[in-house]
Amino acid sequence: MKIKHIPKSDLQQITSIFNREIGRFVFFVFVLFFDGIWFAENVTNSQTLINILMIAGFLKMYLRSTPRVKELMIYAVILGFGGEYLFSRALNMYTYRLENVPFYVPLGHAALYGRIFMFSKASIVQKHHKAIEQLFGYFIALFATLYLLFFGDVFGFVMTGFVFLLLWKRPKDRLFFLSMYLLVAILEIGGTAFGAWSWPSTAFGVFDFLPSNNPPSGISLFYFLLDVSCFFMYTQRHKIAWKRLKRIKKVSRS
Repeated sequence: MKIKHIPKSDLQQITSIFNREIGRFVFFVFVLFFDGIWFAENVTNSQTLINILMIAGFLKMYLRSTPRVKELMIYAVILGFGGEYLFSRALNMYTYRLENVPFYVPLGHAALYGRIFMFSKASIVQKHHKAIEQLFGYFIALFATLYLLFFGDVFGFVMTGFVFLLLWKRPKDRLFFLSMYLLVAILEIGGTAFGAWSWPSTAFGVFDFLPSNNPPSGISLFYFLLDVSCFFMYTQRHKIAWKRLKRIKKVSRS
């Protein structure tokens, strides 16, 4: 399938928004070096400093966000803490270097959630969302396939398949989650390369029929839980406005 053409001027605007909302977050990958094995063994344990930096970055982004994004970020922090302790400490899905849950991680989840939300809702991005979704989708499919072929990452490939399956049923969420997939993949590659955390050789260290790379490719599947939970909490707190919006959409379709 041919990717839809995006005019050069629009592409420049999209690239600028991507760099502003998401590209800068990639810088955090290099910060993870200071929570990695080499730095801890040869210099010092600096996890506390990274926690402080993340708090400062989170507050800066929070104060600059719209009321809706602010509320969603708070939900993401709360759910992020719960999810991290469930998947990391209780289910042993992955393990942090100090076998704890670094404070910067749930805050990072919320910041990542907010950045991608703002990118995906930008008007110029929405205008060309189908072309962007196609491009991201092709790249993700190639990425997961290469991980399967070269690293035996069955677990990540299966999760990526579920990502595409869920997005097939939820077209309005495609741009958000395809963007999420890419950014999460970059953060996971950096974090595991530095040794800030690690994944077992099989899914949850239990299912031998699901070999996994460190990291697996499709871990963003679990971000569906974060998104759905945040969205549910938001709609429950704004029931009247949400019902009104659904009525307006229903009338517009008729």
